[in-house]
Amino acid sequence: MDVMYFAWVRERIGVPRETVETEAATVADLVRELSAREDRYELAFSDLEALRVAVDQDLTDFDASITGAREVAFFPPMTGG
Repeated sequence: MDVMYFAWVRERIGVPRETVETEAATVADLVRELSAREDRYELAFSDLEALRVAVDQDLTDFDASITGAREVAFFPPMTGG
C-alpha cells in the first residue's frame, strides 16, 4: 500500500510517500505500526487531532478500514477562503 504524507507531516517524516507492507485493518492500526518504527513517525502522529486522513482519495476517519486499500494519505486540516 502507498502511504503519502503532506505539508508538515512530510517534513517530520522526511519522505513524501512510501510503500509499506502492513497487517493493519484500520487507519488507526496503521498509525500505531508506523509510530512504532522510529521517533520521526511517532512525532508526526503524536496529535491525531491535528491530522486528516484519506483512504483511496476519500476523506475518512482513523477508524476506517484499510483492507484492500491502495493508498492512505495523511495531511493537516485544510484552510482557505
